[in-house]
Amino acid sequence: MADIDAWVWWLIGAAALGIPLVITAMPEFGMLSAGAVAGAVTAGLGAGMVMQVLVFAAVSVALIAVVRPIAARHSAQRPVLATGIEALKGKQAVVVERVDGSGGRIKLAGEIWSARSLDESESYEPGRHVDVVDIEGATAIVV
Repeated sequence: MADIDAWVWWLIGAAALGIPLVITAMPEFGMLSAGAVAGAVTAGLGAGMVMQVLVFAAVSVALIAVVRPIAARHSAQRPVLATGIEALKGKQAVVVERVDGSGGRIKLAGEIWSARSLDESESYEPGRHVDVVDIEGATAIVV
């Protein structure tokens, strides 16, 4: 083991840090792995062990300090494209059968949906345009 170059040990360490990255999906392990690769490059250039460890620490800390907050911010953002029932909220529909507090039918996005009015006392006659405010199961709530 003494005849293996230091850069090989750094690459083994980088691979070892990549395993928990894949298993746990924690990006910090990837950043530490990148620091280990930087340590391998430093060792390959002939720098001493102290310099290798300093480069490993500097690159790892820099990546965690800079990349981690950016990644956290991106993962917290909602998707720009709404899909499923979220995409139907706020759309306009046409009343097909009278809609009131107990039910009715609308044509929404080319399909016939069951619907009821948000205000129990409101009713909408066929042909009228209504706005979908929510979807509860397979029923559109309209105003």
